[in-house]
Amino acid sequence: MHSVAVASRSAEQKDPRESRNGGSPQLDAVSLAIIEQLQEDGRRPYAAIGKAVGLSEAAVRQRVQKLLDQGVMQIVAVTDPLTVGFRRQAMVGVNVEGDVEAVADALTAMSECEYVVMTAGSFDLMVEIVCEDDDHLLEVINKRIRAVPGVRSTESFVYLKLKKQTYMWGTR
Repeated sequence: MHSVAVASRSAEQKDPRESRNGGSPQLDAVSLAIIEQLQEDGRRPYAAIGKAVGLSEAAVRQRVQKLLDQGVMQIVAVTDPLTVGFRRQAMVGVNVEGDVEAVADALTAMSECEYVVMTAGSFDLMVEIVCEDDDHLLEVINKRIRAVPGVRSTESFVYLKLKKQTYMWGTR
C-alpha cells in the first residue's frame, strides 16, 4: 500500500469550490509543483516539499489544504484490492436508454463502483467495480446495475491480473 495525491481531472457540474470565474480553480506553477511532489509520495513532509518548490513548510501546508478544499486533489491510500479481500475486479461497459447522467448518478451511489465515466463510443458509461468474489460480481451486475432504470445492456471485462496502476501523470 502507498499513499498518493490524486489530482482531479473531471469536468463536473458547477461546484461551490470552483474559482470566481465559474470554471476550474486556476493553479499556478507552485501549486502544480506541490501536486507533483505529492503524486510521487503522498506522505512527503511539507518541509521537504517546501524545499523542493521554494516555500516555507507553513505555506505548503496552507496550499495543500486549499487544494484539498477546492477538490483539486485527494490524498489517499492506494491498495492492491487482492491484498485487502477483494478477489474480483471488472470494467463494465453500460449502454443507456434515456438520461445517461441519471444512470451515472445511480451507479456512482453504489459502493462497489469505484470509477464511473461517461464516454463516447461503443458504451455510454464505463464503470470499474471491485467485488469480494465472483458471486458478489454477479450480484452487482445482474441484480443492481442491470436493475437501474435506463440501463439497456452491459458488457463485462473481468480483470485477470493487475499489471500497472499509477497516478503519476503529473500536471500540465
